[in-house]
This record gives sequence, structure tokens and C-alpha cells, in this order.
Amino acid sequence: MSEVKVNKISPRTNCGTVQLGDSGDTITIPAGATITNSGTAAGFGATGAASWDTTVKTGDFTAVNGVGYFVNTTSGEIDVTLPAGSPGAVVAVKDYAKTWDTNNCILISNGSEKIGGSTNNAILSTEGLAVTLIYIDSTQGWLVTDDGLQSVANTNPYMVATGGTETTSGNCKIHTFTGPGTFTVSKTALAAADNLVSYVVVAGGGGAGTGSNVNTQAAGAGGGAGGYREVVSPSSPYSGSPLNGYPSAPNRVTVTATSFPITVGAGGTGGIQSGPFTTGFVGTAGGVSTFSTITSAGGGRGAAGGPSPNGDGGPGGSGSGAGANNCTAGTGNTPPTSPAQGTNGGTGGSDSGGGGGGATVAASPAPNENGSDGGAGATSSINGTPTARGGGGGGAGETTKGCGGAGGGGAGFTNGSNGPGSGVAGTANTGGGGGGAYSNSNCNPTTGGTGGSGIVIIRYKFQ
Repeated sequence: MSEVKVNKISPRTNCGTVQLGDSGDTITIPAGATITNSGTAAGFGATGAASWDTTVKTGDFTAVNGVGYFVNTTSGEIDVTLPAGSPGAVVAVKDYAKTWDTNNCILISNGSEKIGGSTNNAILSTEGLAVTLIYIDSTQGWLVTDDGLQSVANTNPYMVATGGTETTSGNCKIHTFTGPGTFTVSKTALAAADNLVSYVVVAGGGGAGTGSNVNTQAAGAGGGAGGYREVVSPSSPYSGSPLNGYPSAPNRVTVTATSFPITVGAGGTGGIQSGPFTTGFVGTAGGVSTFSTITSAGGGRGAAGGPSPNGDGGPGGSGSGAGANNCTAGTGNTPPTSPAQGTNGGTGGSDSGGGGGGATVAASPAPNENGSDGGAGATSSINGTPTARGGGGGGAGETTKGCGGAGGGGAGFTNGSNGPGSGVAGTANTGGGGGGAYSNSNCNPTTGGTGGSGIVIIRYKFQ
């Protein structure tokens, strides 16, 4: 065996290529030897593995057989032209900046060669994706043999989820749903305690009633607030309301890696007084809101001016007010939960409507000719800012209107020097009850205030 000892081998002419051995030869690297690559190693991936080029690609380029590329599409879409296909050729690409969902990486075949049996370009649009392709033959062309996401090797020990409007407060992420949606958990936390989420679930407020001229009871009652339910998890703490259900076991929600449909209740509609000397009309109850095993009942529908049964308040998350003397106010916390999801409405007086119950405070009886205020709602800082929700609607009155309860309740209407009029709607996404309307025998139609829609808020530790 001959032996040549040199420090450097260069081409004889300036051709730029040095060949080691001939076809069929075996070149052996002995044990203990080290090969250091300071350039690009191409062609070594023909058995299905690519040698990765660590120079990040930020513009269109043509790939080389046997090489993997980190592709950064932060500034825009990038086209990757695949090399001429030969059986066993391999190319790999990886989303460098997790931007392929915004700006795609496009794989373009060489000439008429195929990608996955199609002559169309391949669009890579998944955030964080890595793809390895091998050329097999002219029928299928380039086939994906391996793909994966960075999340497979995710070192984040906390929950990952999407849905609703996402905000953060400190180390906590907050998902706010002001309408129907889906809370999707793609990864649970390593620590079981971090999968116990905080939440506020508020149903739609009840629509208020309008007046009746039977027995001169012209004042409608306020709608009840939507049911209010809350748990403050120790893993994602904040200043919760008095209705915080922790540590009551039935109210806890520990999530798994699945999708949770979210329902947000609409506010109830107000009753309409459609002409002189009619019996008046009641409002409608608010819609329920749901998250996982938690359901909040809609607020009770506001009563008409009277008499019973139209003058009786409606039950619900919080009960509505009654429309006249001797009529029954609506009961709250219906169906019952623990802690209670709401309170009772107030009874009516002579020509005065009772207010709707609030999440934490029941409405008081209405004095004669003066509508009573709606009950107060609950204040929570689940979204980082103290916010009141679940206020009852105020009752209408001959002399003085009832104010809406703190937390989105609408005010009632007072006759005074203004004559009849409609009640004020509850505030959207608070579950506030609508305010009662006032009517008389010669008025244009009046309408009780619409209840405010509900809301669902979910909070958990994400970092």
C-alpha cells in the first residue's frame, strides 16, 4: 500500500473541484480521526437526511440536493426552487422565525417535475413547521418523509390555548368571549395545579317590562341581571368578586387538551305597550352563558305594570322586579348554585316598578310612585382592571325612576314632566338588566329596556 503525506490537496488546474478516488472505491476514515466542515456539505443526505446550512435564508433561492435550510419569511413570502430530481435526492426546510402562517414558504418544482404527484407548487403555511422531502421517481416526484413542529420539543411547562380576544396580565393570559366561540387547549401544563383555570361566566340580562293601564299601574319593572359565576384559581390569582366559588369543588374547571365550546347569552328583549288601555307587556328572559361544566342562567324577564300574572317578576340568574302592589318579585339564583349566581328582584309600589336583582345585592321594594333601583352587580379584576358586571335594571316610576344597578343595569323611566317613555338598555357584555318603561292611556308605544348581553372570561398562568 502506497502512502502520501501532505498538508493540503489542491486541484491541478483552477477548476475548483477535487476528486477523491474513482467510482467503486472505498475511502476509509480511521478511528479517532476528525473531519471539520467549514463550508457546505452537499450530497450527504441522499439516504434521507439533510446537512443543515446555518445561513438563514431571507429571500428566494434554489435549493441544493442534500442540504437543509432555515427560511425566515418575516419580510414576506419566500420561493424555494427544488433542485433537479434524482432518486434519493433530499431537501429540507424549517420555519426560522415562526412566520410561515403569515408569510408562506413556497416550494417550486424544477421544470415539470412533481411534488407529491402534482405539478402544482407546494405552500407551507404552518407556524414553526420543518419539512424533509425526498425525490422518489417521475410519478410522485418529491415526497414528504418527515415533518414536525417546534412544539414537539416545547420546553414551555405552561398551558397553551387559543380563542376569543387574548390579552395578558403579568404571567397570566386572558381569553375574553363577547359572543359564541371556542376555547381550544392545545397543550396542558406540566403542573396539575396550573390546569385549574380562573373564569367569570355571566349570562344575558333580562328585558324590562312596560306599563299597563289596568288599575292605573303604568310603571314597568326592571329586568334581572344575568347569572354571575366565578372561580379564582390560586395558579392565576387576581382580586375576585364575593361570588368567587373557590375552593368549592363543584365549581372548579380543570382543563384538558381539547376544545371547549363557549356560549354567551344574549340580552332579553323589552316588553312593548302597543296602545291605550292595554294590559301592558312583559320582557323576555336573558340567554344562558356556558363554559365547560359551568352554566349561568339568564336574568329574569321584567314584569308589566300589573296586575298579576303579568305584574309578577320572572325568575332567573337574578330575579326581575314586580310591576305593582300585591305582585310577586322574581326570585334569583334559579336554578340554584353555590355560591348563589344572583339575587331577588324588588316588589312594586303604587304606580311604581320594582328593580331587578343584581349579582350580589337584591333590589329593594319600590316606594309608591317611585321606581326602585336595580341591585348591584359583582366587581372582578379577572381581566386586569376592576370591572362591575351583573347589575339589575331599575324600575319605572310616576315621580322618580329607579337607577340601574352598578354593573351595567339600565335605568327605568319616570313620568315627571316628560310624559311616558322607554327604559334604558342594560350595558352590552355585562349581563345588566334592562330598565322599566312608563306608559299611560294616551302615549305612543313604550318599550322596556333590552337586557345587556353576557360575557365569558378565562384566565390561566402561561409563563
